[in-house]
Amino acid sequence: MIQRMYNWTMEKSAHPHAEYWLALVSFVEASFFPIPPHPLLGLMCLADPKKAVRYALICTAASVAGGMLGYGIGYFLYESVGLWLLGVLGLTDAFPPAACYLRQFGTEIILIKGATPIPFKLLTITAGFIQMNFGEFLLASLASRAFSFMLVGILFRLFGAPIKAFIDKYLVWVAGGFLVAVVAGFLAVGALSGDGEAKAADTCSGATLESIGLDRK
Repeated sequence: MIQRMYNWTMEKSAHPHAEYWLALVSFVEASFFPIPPHPLLGLMCLADPKKAVRYALICTAASVAGGMLGYGIGYFLYESVGLWLLGVLGLTDAFPPAACYLRQFGTEIILIKGATPIPFKLLTITAGFIQMNFGEFLLASLASRAFSFMLVGILFRLFGAPIKAFIDKYLVWVAGGFLVAVVAGFLAVGALSGDGEAKAADTCSGATLESIGLDRK
């Protein structure tokens, strides 16, 4: 099923209205669709590198808008829709640790997500469930999504189609380097402020639905 969805998504790169499909995939992926927009974005940038930044901006804007939908699902419809979605997407076990980490670290987790394969939809639904400050959620989502998509768009715009081989081979390393820098910053702060962050991480790694509770307190 996932493979069929992936093939369907890739077919949209050659559609006359490919930009609309890119926006739609980016929007729904942030709340419930299992296929990320990055492969579709890459194909479209490869076909027309001069529009790469435009495509990346479309991805960013649509994904942030979709994240708002995911936040709404977690905030208003967690028990009726959110739980079902997490189960369908295979993210039920990942939800308790995500809720715990978001409660402890908030925007930092969403910012780090931009350099990791953590499903964005997991964080958007979780952020709504824990009633994270919406303004902070929105700004962190914008920064995270912009990093994730604009890096691809800018590289294609600057270097054209030949950059594809570099992106395919090294993009994970570039994003990973960013993640290491961010984590190093957190460790430095933790060293100055004591071991509270480490204790929180230990607690969150073993979080369960029972331990996080469903009363949002």
